[in-house]
Amino acid sequence: MRILFTIAHFFRPDNQGKHASQRKDHRPRVHALTQSITNLHQLFGKSQSIINIGQRLAFPANQSQESKLDIIICTTQDCHLLEQLPLPSHFYRHYPTQAEPLLLGFECQAVLRDNLGKYDYYCFLEDDLMIQDPWFFVKLNWFTQKAGDISLLQPNRYEVSVNNFTSKAYIDGDLLPRVTAPFQNIQEQPELKGEIMGMPITFNRALNPHSGCYFLNANQMAYWAKQKHFLDGDTSFVSPLESAATLSIMKTFRIYKTLAQQANFLEIQHFGTGFINLIGRKIALSVS
Repeated sequence: MRILFTIAHFFRPDNQGKHASQRKDHRPRVHALTQSITNLHQLFGKSQSIINIGQRLAFPANQSQESKLDIIICTTQDCHLLEQLPLPSHFYRHYPTQAEPLLLGFECQAVLRDNLGKYDYYCFLEDDLMIQDPWFFVKLNWFTQKAGDISLLQPNRYEVSVNNFTSKAYIDGDLLPRVTAPFQNIQEQPELKGEIMGMPITFNRALNPHSGCYFLNANQMAYWAKQKHFLDGDTSFVSPLESAATLSIMKTFRIYKTLAQQANFLEIQHFGTGFINLIGRKIALSVS
Protein backbone atom coordinates (compact mmCIF):
# COMPACT_ATOMS: atom_id res chain seq x y z
CA MET A 1 0.00 0.00 0.00
CA ARG A 2 1.17 3.51 -0.81
CA ILE A 3 0.27 6.26 1.67
CA LEU A 4 0.81 10.01 1.41
CA PHE A 5 0.71 11.94 4.68
CA THR A 6 0.60 15.73 4.72
CA ILE A 7 1.25 17.48 8.04
CA ALA A 8 0.48 21.13 8.72
CA HIS A 9 3.24 22.43 10.99
CA PHE A 10 3.60 25.92 12.46
CA PHE A 11 5.43 27.39 15.44
CA ARG A 12 5.85 31.03 16.38
CA PRO A 13 6.04 32.12 20.04
CA ASP A 14 3.47 34.72 21.01
CA ASN A 15 2.74 36.00 24.52
CA GLN A 16 -0.94 36.26 23.65
CA GLY A 17 -1.15 33.00 21.73
CA LYS A 18 -3.86 30.53 22.72
CA HIS A 19 -2.58 27.61 20.63
CA ALA A 20 0.27 25.24 21.53
CA SER A 21 2.04 26.41 18.37
CA GLN A 22 2.43 29.83 19.97
CA ARG A 23 3.86 28.89 23.38
CA LYS A 24 7.26 30.17 24.51
CA ASP A 25 8.73 26.72 25.07
CA HIS A 26 9.34 25.03 21.73
CA ARG A 27 10.39 21.66 23.17
CA PRO A 28 6.91 20.11 23.56
CA ARG A 29 6.17 20.95 19.93
CA VAL A 30 9.40 19.36 18.76
CA HIS A 31 8.57 16.25 20.77
CA ALA A 32 5.01 16.07 19.41
CA LEU A 33 6.02 16.36 15.76
CA THR A 34 8.91 13.95 16.21
CA GLN A 35 6.62 11.38 17.79
CA SER A 36 3.98 11.86 15.10
CA ILE A 37 6.42 11.21 12.26
CA THR A 38 8.24 8.40 14.07
CA ASN A 39 5.00 6.56 14.80
CA LEU A 40 4.00 6.62 11.13
CA HIS A 41 7.25 4.94 10.10
CA GLN A 42 7.22 2.45 12.95
CA LEU A 43 3.59 1.44 12.45
CA PHE A 44 3.29 1.39 8.67
CA GLY A 45 6.80 1.40 7.20
CA LYS A 46 8.75 -1.53 5.79
CA SER A 47 11.56 -1.58 8.36
CA GLN A 48 10.00 -3.98 10.88
CA SER A 49 11.64 -7.14 12.22
CA ILE A 50 11.21 -10.05 14.59
CA ILE A 51 14.20 -11.46 16.46
CA ASN A 52 14.62 -15.21 16.18
CA ILE A 53 16.32 -16.04 19.48
CA GLY A 54 17.43 -19.52 18.49
CA GLN A 55 19.08 -18.43 15.23
CA ARG A 56 20.20 -15.04 16.51
CA LEU A 57 18.79 -13.45 13.38
CA ALA A 58 16.27 -10.67 12.76
CA PHE A 59 13.68 -11.52 10.12
CA PRO A 60 11.10 -9.23 8.43
CA ALA A 61 7.79 -8.80 10.28
CA ASN A 62 4.31 -7.53 9.42
CA GLN A 63 4.92 -7.80 5.68
CA SER A 64 1.19 -8.10 4.97
CA GLN A 65 0.61 -4.57 6.30
CA GLU A 66 3.82 -2.82 5.27
CA SER A 67 3.43 0.30 3.17
CA LYS A 68 5.43 2.80 1.18
CA LEU A 69 5.18 6.09 3.07
CA ASP A 70 5.74 9.63 1.92
CA ILE A 71 5.40 12.38 4.52
CA ILE A 72 5.24 16.00 3.38
CA ILE A 73 5.35 18.70 6.04
CA CYS A 74 3.74 21.97 4.99
CA THR A 75 5.06 25.08 6.73
CA THR A 76 4.66 28.81 6.26
CA GLN A 77 6.77 31.94 6.52
CA ASP A 78 9.77 30.08 7.99
CA CYS A 79 7.83 29.61 11.25
CA HIS A 80 8.72 26.00 11.98
CA LEU A 81 10.96 23.71 14.01
CA LEU A 82 12.11 21.27 11.35
CA GLU A 83 15.81 21.99 11.93
CA GLN A 84 15.40 20.79 15.51
CA LEU A 85 13.77 17.44 14.76
CA PRO A 86 16.07 14.54 15.77
CA LEU A 87 15.07 12.54 12.70
CA PRO A 88 16.82 11.18 9.60
CA SER A 89 16.45 13.48 6.59
CA HIS A 90 14.65 10.82 4.55
CA PHE A 91 11.78 10.55 7.06
CA TYR A 92 9.92 13.49 5.49
CA ARG A 93 9.95 16.20 2.81
CA HIS A 94 9.54 19.92 3.48
CA TYR A 95 6.97 21.96 1.55
CA PRO A 96 7.37 25.66 2.44
CA THR A 97 4.58 28.16 1.70
CA GLN A 98 3.63 31.75 2.47
CA ALA A 99 0.08 30.94 3.55
CA GLU A 100 -1.67 32.36 6.57
CA PRO A 101 -0.79 30.01 9.46
CA LEU A 102 -4.40 29.02 10.23
CA LEU A 103 -4.94 28.17 6.54
CA LEU A 104 -2.12 25.65 6.22
CA GLY A 105 -4.72 22.91 5.95
CA PHE A 106 -5.65 24.26 2.51
CA GLU A 107 -2.01 24.02 1.41
CA CYS A 108 -2.04 20.37 2.45
CA GLN A 109 -5.17 19.83 0.36
CA ALA A 110 -3.38 21.24 -2.67
CA VAL A 111 -0.45 18.87 -2.13
CA LEU A 112 -2.82 15.91 -1.91
CA ARG A 113 -4.56 16.99 -5.13
CA ASP A 114 -1.24 17.39 -6.94
CA ASN A 115 -0.43 13.77 -6.16
CA LEU A 116 -3.65 12.21 -7.45
CA GLY A 117 -3.15 8.77 -8.94
CA LYS A 118 0.06 8.00 -7.06
CA TYR A 119 -1.21 6.63 -3.72
CA ASP A 120 -3.79 4.34 -2.15
CA TYR A 121 -4.44 6.68 0.80
CA TYR A 122 -4.26 10.47 1.06
CA CYS A 123 -3.98 11.80 4.60
CA PHE A 124 -3.88 15.05 6.54
CA LEU A 125 -2.65 15.52 10.11
CA GLU A 126 -2.19 18.47 12.37
CA ASP A 127 1.31 18.41 13.82
CA ASP A 128 0.35 17.27 17.33
CA LEU A 129 -1.49 14.05 16.43
CA MET A 130 -0.08 10.56 16.87
CA ILE A 131 -1.49 7.32 15.50
CA GLN A 132 -0.87 4.43 17.90
CA ASP A 133 -2.82 1.66 16.13
CA PRO A 134 -1.07 -0.55 13.51
CA TRP A 135 -4.49 -1.72 12.30
CA PHE A 136 -5.65 1.86 11.64
CA PHE A 137 -5.86 1.55 7.85
CA VAL A 138 -7.20 -1.99 8.03
CA LYS A 139 -10.15 -0.63 10.01
CA LEU A 140 -10.65 2.27 7.62
CA ASN A 141 -10.66 -0.05 4.63
CA TRP A 142 -13.09 -2.42 6.36
CA PHE A 143 -15.46 0.45 7.07
CA THR A 144 -15.33 1.77 3.50
CA GLN A 145 -15.94 -1.70 2.07
CA LYS A 146 -19.08 -1.91 4.19
CA ALA A 147 -20.35 1.68 3.93
CA GLY A 148 -19.12 2.87 0.52
CA ASP A 149 -16.75 5.63 -0.54
CA ILE A 150 -19.21 8.45 0.14
CA SER A 151 -19.02 7.54 3.84
CA LEU A 152 -15.93 8.68 5.73
CA LEU A 153 -14.95 7.37 9.15
CA GLN A 154 -13.16 9.89 11.36
CA PRO A 155 -11.04 8.85 14.36
CA ASN A 156 -11.79 10.04 17.87
CA ARG A 157 -9.04 12.30 19.24
CA TYR A 158 -8.03 11.67 22.82
CA GLU A 159 -5.64 12.87 25.50
CA VAL A 160 -4.18 10.94 28.41
CA SER A 161 -3.10 12.10 31.84
CA VAL A 162 -2.73 11.02 35.45
CA ASN A 163 -5.11 13.06 37.56
CA ASN A 164 -7.91 12.64 40.04
CA PHE A 165 -10.73 12.67 37.50
CA THR A 166 -9.99 10.60 34.38
CA SER A 167 -6.97 9.00 32.76
CA LYS A 168 -8.19 9.29 29.17
CA ALA A 169 -10.57 11.75 27.55
CA TYR A 170 -11.93 12.04 24.04
CA ILE A 171 -11.86 15.70 23.17
CA ASP A 172 -14.21 16.10 20.19
CA GLY A 173 -17.61 15.37 21.68
CA ASP A 174 -20.87 16.52 20.13
CA LEU A 175 -21.38 20.09 19.06
CA LEU A 176 -24.84 21.65 19.15
CA PRO A 177 -26.71 20.48 16.02
CA ARG A 178 -26.99 24.03 14.67
CA VAL A 179 -23.18 24.33 14.35
CA THR A 180 -22.89 21.82 11.51
CA ALA A 181 -26.47 21.94 10.17
CA PRO A 182 -25.55 24.37 7.33
CA PHE A 183 -22.98 21.90 6.02
CA GLN A 184 -24.34 18.40 6.59
CA ASN A 185 -27.62 16.53 6.99
CA ILE A 186 -27.06 14.02 9.77
CA GLN A 187 -30.54 12.53 9.17
CA GLU A 188 -29.23 11.03 5.94
CA GLN A 189 -28.22 7.48 6.91
CA PRO A 190 -27.78 8.53 10.55
CA GLU A 191 -26.56 5.17 11.78
CA LEU A 192 -24.55 2.23 10.45
CA LYS A 193 -24.11 -1.07 12.22
CA GLY A 194 -21.66 -3.87 11.66
CA GLU A 195 -19.74 -6.65 13.30
CA ILE A 196 -16.00 -7.08 13.47
CA MET A 197 -14.21 -10.02 15.09
CA GLY A 198 -17.52 -11.10 16.64
CA MET A 199 -18.16 -7.69 18.22
CA PRO A 200 -21.16 -5.57 17.17
CA ILE A 201 -20.24 -1.96 16.45
CA THR A 202 -22.29 1.16 15.72
CA PHE A 203 -21.32 4.27 13.77
CA ASN A 204 -23.30 7.51 13.97
CA ARG A 205 -23.24 10.59 11.79
CA ALA A 206 -20.92 12.95 13.64
CA LEU A 207 -22.31 16.10 15.23
CA ASN A 208 -18.64 17.03 15.59
CA PRO A 209 -16.83 15.78 12.47
CA HIS A 210 -13.60 17.57 13.37
CA SER A 211 -10.63 15.39 14.31
CA GLY A 212 -7.74 17.55 13.13
CA CYS A 213 -7.09 14.93 10.45
CA TYR A 214 -8.63 12.82 7.70
CA PHE A 215 -7.69 9.71 5.74
CA LEU A 216 -9.11 9.25 2.24
CA ASN A 217 -8.67 6.33 -0.10
CA ALA A 218 -7.81 7.00 -3.74
CA ASN A 219 -11.44 7.00 -4.89
CA GLN A 220 -12.48 9.39 -2.14
CA MET A 221 -9.60 11.76 -2.88
CA ALA A 222 -10.37 11.86 -6.60
CA TYR A 223 -14.07 12.49 -5.90
CA TRP A 224 -13.32 15.25 -3.39
CA ALA A 225 -10.95 17.05 -5.74
CA LYS A 226 -13.74 17.32 -8.34
CA GLN A 227 -16.14 19.16 -6.02
CA LYS A 228 -16.75 22.87 -6.56
CA HIS A 229 -16.02 23.60 -2.90
CA PHE A 230 -12.62 21.89 -2.99
CA LEU A 231 -10.00 24.52 -2.06
CA ASP A 232 -12.66 27.24 -1.95
CA GLY A 233 -11.11 28.79 1.17
CA ASP A 234 -14.37 28.73 3.12
CA THR A 235 -13.63 29.36 6.83
CA SER A 236 -17.19 29.48 8.20
CA PHE A 237 -16.94 26.39 10.44
CA VAL A 238 -15.84 27.31 13.99
CA SER A 239 -12.59 29.07 12.95
CA PRO A 240 -10.15 29.09 10.01
CA LEU A 241 -8.15 26.29 11.65
CA GLU A 242 -11.08 23.89 11.98
CA SER A 243 -12.46 24.93 8.60
CA ALA A 244 -9.21 24.21 6.76
CA ALA A 245 -9.10 20.75 8.32
CA THR A 246 -12.73 19.68 8.22
CA LEU A 247 -15.25 21.88 6.42
CA SER A 248 -14.69 20.70 2.86
CA ILE A 249 -14.76 17.00 3.73
CA MET A 250 -17.93 17.63 5.76
CA LYS A 251 -19.54 19.13 2.66
CA THR A 252 -18.44 16.15 0.54
CA PHE A 253 -18.86 12.98 2.63
CA ARG A 254 -21.22 11.48 5.16
CA ILE A 255 -18.92 11.61 8.18
CA TYR A 256 -19.23 8.99 10.89
CA LYS A 257 -17.66 8.32 14.27
CA THR A 258 -18.19 5.44 16.66
CA LEU A 259 -20.38 5.77 19.71
CA ALA A 260 -18.77 6.93 22.94
CA GLN A 261 -19.14 3.36 24.22
CA GLN A 262 -16.81 2.22 21.41
CA ALA A 263 -14.75 5.36 20.94
CA ASN A 264 -11.46 3.46 20.88
CA PHE A 265 -12.31 1.48 17.74
CA LEU A 266 -10.63 4.20 15.68
CA GLU A 267 -8.72 6.80 17.65
CA ILE A 268 -5.77 9.16 17.42
CA GLN A 269 -3.83 10.75 20.27
CA HIS A 270 -3.66 14.50 20.72
CA PHE A 271 -0.34 15.53 22.27
CA GLY A 272 -0.49 17.25 25.65
CA THR A 273 -3.16 17.64 28.30
CA GLY A 274 -4.78 20.92 27.34
CA PHE A 275 -8.28 19.47 27.09
CA ILE A 276 -8.23 16.65 29.63
CA ASN A 277 -7.06 19.06 32.33
CA LEU A 278 -10.26 21.08 31.87
CA ILE A 279 -12.21 18.23 33.47
CA GLY A 280 -12.86 19.08 37.09
CA ARG A 281 -12.16 22.76 36.40
CA LYS A 282 -14.14 24.22 33.51
CA ILE A 283 -15.83 20.93 32.61
CA ALA A 284 -17.77 18.96 35.21
CA LEU A 285 -17.47 15.18 35.39
CA SER A 286 -20.86 13.54 34.90
CA VAL A 287 -21.94 11.14 37.61
CA SER A 288 -23.95 8.96 35.19
